Amino acid sequence: MPRFIVRFIKDVLGDNGQMDEVCQTTIELDARNGGEAEQQAKERFCDIHATHDWSLHADRLKVDPADFPS
Repeated sequence: MPRFIVRFIKDVLGDNGQMDEVCQTTIELDARNGGEAEQQAKERFCDIHATHDWSLHADRLKVDPADFPS
């Protein structure tokens, strides 16, 4: 089964007045595809942060395949 890395990203205003991205949480998991990885990661994020809505803590998420050399 393919492995994915899902990053939950929050936009924040930096000290210099510029918007910046901060990774709130990174979750690595096995899933059949990116959509399944996204759903599993959202559920796991909610468990980790004891919330019912991941979007209260992050603005977006990014799903990437984990590229491990053979």
